[in-house]
Amino acid sequence: MDTQLHNDFSVQVVTPPVINQWPDLLSRLDPIDLADMDAVALLNRTDTKYVLTARQLYQALATLSAQYWVLDVDGVRLNHYRTLYFDTADFNLYMRHHAGGRNRYKVRSREYVDTSLSFLEVKHNVDERTIKNRLQTPAFVTRFTPKTSHFVSAYTPLDPRRLEPKLINGFSRITLVSKYHKERLTLDLNLHFFNDTNHVVLPDIAIAEVKQEGINRHSDFVKAMRQMHIRPTGFSKYCIGVSMLYPHIKHNNFKPNLRLINKLMVGLSF
Repeated sequence: MDTQLHNDFSVQVVTPPVINQWPDLLSRLDPIDLADMDAVALLNRTDTKYVLTARQLYQALATLSAQYWVLDVDGVRLNHYRTLYFDTADFNLYMRHHAGGRNRYKVRSREYVDTSLSFLEVKHNVDERTIKNRLQTPAFVTRFTPKTSHFVSAYTPLDPRRLEPKLINGFSRITLVSKYHKERLTLDLNLHFFNDTNHVVLPDIAIAEVKQEGINRHSDFVKAMRQMHIRPTGFSKYCIGVSMLYPHIKHNNFKPNLRLINKLMVGLSF
């Protein structure tokens, strides 16, 4: 994958009609800043994910404005992200996830576009928990330096020399913090994926992720999902991106997610 493409990339925000209403809805929530959010960093946590339409997410959040703070960075509450995922030439990290491995890694570079902050991140999923380590970097990482290679080696059993860029994922994110539980909620919209040859846009799909120290079914958002008959589901943006951009790669175990996305996008959920 051409690293020049990464350097030229900017988040392209596709705005479906319902998204135009988000600023008004988000203005109803009390703000929280990055410093206060450190108290719920939850770098060792459980994750519960939901796949739904942007409209369904809007409807759910409209009932929860009193239960959550919203991350506000210099007045911006809908923040833009780009992420570059690394894998081996034969997609070893992807295939471990596809095989259902309970001890797996993701290595990615992430930029918070609105603030120009960049990090190299390692996510380790083990025994249904997620452990995340990250290194702040002066720029969006597209190739490893001695320092970033050392970071990858310190937190994974991987050889950084075998890792290469596979795809870029861009999205817009709302981050909420519960007022009553140790819980953070990320709501991702405007998802798109691309590599050197393909570009996939999912403007009407939302990914909600509830992040907690341990599974707490008293979460207000979890209750709202239950009331709307929306069930939690495993979902990896990297794995779905690979499935869509590299259709020749085995993806049988991700077909339920792909079918769900297709169902939501053609409007069968309304």
